[in-house]
Amino acid sequence: MKRRAIALCSVAAAVAGMITAVPSAASADSAASAASRTSALKWTDCATENYPTLQCSSVEVPLDHGSPRGKKITLALSRVPHTAKKYQGPLLVNPGGPGGSGLTLAGYVARSLPKDIAAQYDVIGFDPRGVGDSEPALDCRPGHFDPVRPDSVPGTAKTEKANLARAKAFAESCGKKYGKLLRYLDTVSAAKDMDLIRRALGTKKINYFGYSYGTYLGAVYAKLYPERVRRAVLDSIVDPTGVWYEDNLNQDYAFDARHKAFAAWVAKHDAAYGLGTDPAKVEAAWYKVRAAAAKSPLGGKVGAAEFEDTFIPGGYYNGYWPFLAEALAAYVNGKDAEPLVEAYGSFASVDADGDNGYSVYAAVQCRDASWPRDWKTWRHDNWKVHEKAPFMTWNNAWYNAPCAFWPVKPLKPVDVSNKKLPPVLLFQATDDAATPYQGGVVVHRKLRGSSLVVEQGGGNHGITLSGNTCLDDHLAAYLATGEVPRGGSGAADAICSALPDPEPLEAAAASRGPSAAQSGGGTASTLHGMIGFRS
Repeated sequence: MKRRAIALCSVAAAVAGMITAVPSAASADSAASAASRTSALKWTDCATENYPTLQCSSVEVPLDHGSPRGKKITLALSRVPHTAKKYQGPLLVNPGGPGGSGLTLAGYVARSLPKDIAAQYDVIGFDPRGVGDSEPALDCRPGHFDPVRPDSVPGTAKTEKANLARAKAFAESCGKKYGKLLRYLDTVSAAKDMDLIRRALGTKKINYFGYSYGTYLGAVYAKLYPERVRRAVLDSIVDPTGVWYEDNLNQDYAFDARHKAFAAWVAKHDAAYGLGTDPAKVEAAWYKVRAAAAKSPLGGKVGAAEFEDTFIPGGYYNGYWPFLAEALAAYVNGKDAEPLVEAYGSFASVDADGDNGYSVYAAVQCRDASWPRDWKTWRHDNWKVHEKAPFMTWNNAWYNAPCAFWPVKPLKPVDVSNKKLPPVLLFQATDDAATPYQGGVVVHRKLRGSSLVVEQGGGNHGITLSGNTCLDDHLAAYLATGEVPRGGSGAADAICSALPDPEPLEAAAASRGPSAAQSGGGTASTLHGMIGFRS
């Protein structure tokens, strides 16, 4: 699935009296006991300027968990060690994807949590099998996303044929380069890897914090090893009943709605952008630029597909909207393509996360569950969705199209229903495009005793540790004591209001370009640069 300045706390007082404690079986005592066990890992300093206490290690795991003494692969790990006397065990973190690296996420989580809470945990990041610094790391077809690609909308047989050829070539390349590896790149194998990480850490139970696809990985781990889960936080939740074909189709509608929200925001700020006060006309201007890019790539680099790539990250995080609006307005009002080319270089790279990230994404999703093998099914379904949600439907279809030709047979999805867990804390924004709201409701029902915190009106993806004190207070309380909110209205146990949308950039900020949204945009933009896009 496609891969966050967030919310006001409007109902903190209302939910303050609805807190229930976690059962004693999941108390800090068990973690403290586990901490006395000897870890098999050797940690070395790998500090960065932002994360000065970060340490690194690695662990070997079987390629095939059915043959534990067979061929081994290596997983890269990171850690920010606990400093408090009260130790609550390891907190494994995952940014999503699949294909996202979790090494620096450990530093981000440890820095972003309240200091007294972070000090009680070893925050553990890891690169799942095939990802980043783990070995081997996948790269099925270098340069697969190099511009200029065919138009994503297959308006002609020639365009469809060209896109199909790209999808087939990617699948074939993966099969040729990693034929013996692809059978073992899936969510269940990654969950089993997590349990070997737990063992290497010398602990009986783990705490877990996953974003996006990481929510599905966490739910699968909990299904396989419910007795080894102490606490778990799932933020921006995948619908496990739709992995992965149906989830991607549902995502297309949500992204289209989020793109309309962007157009409405631009129209609201007509004084800054000069694109009119009618959201429909702003959206029409966007499609007109897309049509121009399809005829002749803007700046020689941004074709129609790349133009879509540039704006898709705005569906994940509204903090990018001011930069995207500046770029769009520069072209519409003055035919200046340079800001769009710059925006493409900045934002599209966040989405694809490089050749390795996409290679693992495809390998895991194509292996996890069945995809239609008859292209006629894809054509029918995606044209049907495109009629109502044209923003990124075909872009998303081609992103996933290698699964129609994948050289490895699929597995059956995991039913994550679970009655054996301690209370799990769930976070979901009502207007999240990448993981639509219903996914949070479904998982809330499937994990008995879980608690759902909803960000009402929020449209960002990955909503905790992004500046919403209401959400973060619930997160901190849970990690501190195991407490979760109970007894809200509807599906929600607690509700937090979304923060206002961003304001247009000041002239000085605009001149710094879109890179400022990632390198200097504050905690929310840093998080969104880490979270694995597409799911």
